[in-house]
Amino acid sequence: MRVKAADAGFTLSSEDRTGSLLAALAAGRPGGRILELGTGAGEGAAWLLSGMDRASRLTTVELDATVQAIAREQLGADPRVTFVAGDGGAWLEDFDGPPFDLVFADTWPGKFTHLDRALELVAPGGTYLIDDLLPQPGRPRDHEAAVARLLAELDAREDFRCVRLAWASGLLMAVRAA
Repeated sequence: MRVKAADAGFTLSSEDRTGSLLAALAAGRPGGRILELGTGAGEGAAWLLSGMDRASRLTTVELDATVQAIAREQLGADPRVTFVAGDGGAWLEDFDGPPFDLVFADTWPGKFTHLDRALELVAPGGTYLIDDLLPQPGRPRDHEAAVARLLAELDAREDFRCVRLAWASGLLMAVRAA
């Protein structure tokens, strides 16, 4: 999958430490409903699927249909996954289904934009996970300021318990109060 992603010019796949955490979190949600915002080439989705049981379901949303096609090719035969090609922000605004047990926001919508809506979709006792919080080459100029605003907003919430993980690309895990 990484080779095909690199061939397509996509270099933002979830790294292995983040992936192993995704698999562990998915394994802890038997029959879980999981949302990934930012499929990319499918690295995160593959990790999530590796931890999910047969009754769990994954919905993964990606703006770039060309990049998501790599994930569809590799993972599309798995009946537990539903791919959505489209703007994550619009999808969040339009979604009217039940909440998710795990939300992994790996793109701007659901993290730097549409945060409140993404958090509304986390079930009581559910987990919200974000990555890419540490400074890294290639990030947009306003990335650090956006991270600072995001962390302040999450820290101010009383309905989520947050823990920052200063490893991998910089993670934050928040659990919604039951």
